[in-house]
Amino acid sequence: MRTSSEVIGLKENSNGKTGVVYVRSTATNQHGEVALDWCRWVMVHKRDHAAPAPETVVPELASVVAAGDLLIPDGLDFTSYDFAAAGEPHRFGDYEVGEKIDHVDGVTLTDPEHMLATRLWQNTAKVHFNTEVRPDGTRLIYGGHIISMARALSFNGLANAQLVVAINAGAHTAPALAGDTVYAWSEVLDKADDVAPGVGALRLRLVATKGRDESMTLRGADGKYAPGVLLDLDYWALVPQ
Repeated sequence: MRTSSEVIGLKENSNGKTGVVYVRSTATNQHGEVALDWCRWVMVHKRDHAAPAPETVVPELASVVAAGDLLIPDGLDFTSYDFAAAGEPHRFGDYEVGEKIDHVDGVTLTDPEHMLATRLWQNTAKVHFNTEVRPDGTRLIYGGHIISMARALSFNGLANAQLVVAINAGAHTAPALAGDTVYAWSEVLDKADDVAPGVGALRLRLVATKGRDESMTLRGADGKYAPGVLLDLDYWALVPQ
């Protein structure tokens, strides 16, 4: 597998110290065939705060992968899906657009756990390992670890959402630290049926929270993320009909 990236946009923040870099990345397999491509944007520090800002270029990106554009693995067939082995009976027709699913369980984060996982994901950012880097003397939990925990928690209620086929958008909305307990809930945003034999697609919003949020509230009246929200992830997953 090989990956290359192209900078497709730049925008300096109002503080003049940081900016947003938009990148399109493409991963190819050993045959040179595209296995995955995606766009993302990250905030980075500006090396010289006094340097003039580069020309602002904000690329036009689709807000969601259209259901008709989902790439379904060749030969995928859920007509003989084993619901007993999966541990849950829920199938495509059991979910309704607008439905919210409380995944109930929680996971308390520890420093050894997240540091080990972050190393395995080849993230070497010092803020995840070195207590002297941050003024408060804590190690910041890597956002990928929060995604992993939330996805694992979501199987309580979405055990049959077997394959993630597209990620539409996502935001890490607040920091997490060791000692925080992560919970999760999901919302069904859209549905597409007959994408393959016995297969349907659910567009899901996965929300991770610090502490249990029984109200399952994403945003407050001011439009900002509600207190305690750590992750807002929008993706498509395949489920049996």
